[in-house]
Amino acid sequence: MDAVLDDPHTRIVVCCGSGGVGKTTTAAALGLRAAERGRRVVVLTVDPARRLAQSMGLTELDNTPRPVAGVEGPGELHAMMLDMKRTFDEIIEAHADPERARQILTNPFYQSLSSSFSGTQEYMAMEKLGQLRRSDEWDLIIVDTPPSRSALDFLDAPERLGRFLDGRLIRILMAPAKAGGRSAFKLLNAGFGLVAGAMTKILGAQFLKDIQTFVAALDAVFGGFRQRAEQTYRLLQAPGTAFLVVAAPERDAMREASYFVERLAEESMPLAGLVINRVHRSSAPSLSAARSTAAAEDLESRGEHELTAAVLRLHAGRMQLAAREHREQEHFASAHPTVPIAEVLAMPEDVHDLAGLREIGELLAS
Repeated sequence: MDAVLDDPHTRIVVCCGSGGVGKTTTAAALGLRAAERGRRVVVLTVDPARRLAQSMGLTELDNTPRPVAGVEGPGELHAMMLDMKRTFDEIIEAHADPERARQILTNPFYQSLSSSFSGTQEYMAMEKLGQLRRSDEWDLIIVDTPPSRSALDFLDAPERLGRFLDGRLIRILMAPAKAGGRSAFKLLNAGFGLVAGAMTKILGAQFLKDIQTFVAALDAVFGGFRQRAEQTYRLLQAPGTAFLVVAAPERDAMREASYFVERLAEESMPLAGLVINRVHRSSAPSLSAARSTAAAEDLESRGEHELTAAVLRLHAGRMQLAAREHREQEHFASAHPTVPIAEVLAMPEDVHDLAGLREIGELLAS
């Protein structure tokens, strides 16, 4: 990992994987390590939890990068948490005159779209990444991808939302909206699903008018959303980007990691390696689970040393868990023999400060 973090040509690191595997903590630990090794880093998280803010000693995170105090090294560390709606608003404000922007931002349909449309969070994460990269204020951006049902949503979202907001689709929507009638509702319900259906019931005829106003205003501002999505996608494929797949040593998480590695290869995305979090090891590996269990049974049968017997059973359980995790890693390694793997041992407690992040960073680099 140090080779990746120290390379001045590496400008973006994307931490991805299924939910609950430690992406946020990994991103924060990498950001701290890179800063302490001399880089000017910003960590962008889209996790709604506040773990990142707490571990970095910040009272809050928002859409503005905030400096992190306590970095022991020549670099700088900033952190921010994606505000999905605020990022969408910034796009409108940047591409519209004040009056046109006001029309869009106050439109009821826009307010629903910017906060609940499927894929908006993932797309806005990529939009914010593009903004950070274009500003050239940081020489390393580390992205913690959204906690979604599938890690693949992060790759698909820019194209999906880009297609939706593309100028041609907007013009298709405009035609029935201008004409009015049931065809507009039929098309809208097919395209927007539950969101449009629910809003139609609440707003009635006003909903159609809101759609027409929103589409007319947005189309006049910028119809090239697909082009922006393609630019973002190319940024992910660029040599200065490194994807880091994060997984737990469990069957489902490792299967998702394997699938994601294959998808990255298909899309020509640069893969740095796999991080396996919360790996269990024993300090007495020479004592097997079977021998430990047998010794515990012997002590229990004689009614002696109950505490020692309990410790032996705990050790047996840990050895069995470590064996299962090792098998899952072996399955992955046999399927992807060229992918570098870093392990992070399970910590006795949750990471809640810079010292904990620093320890994880050392494990990642060891």
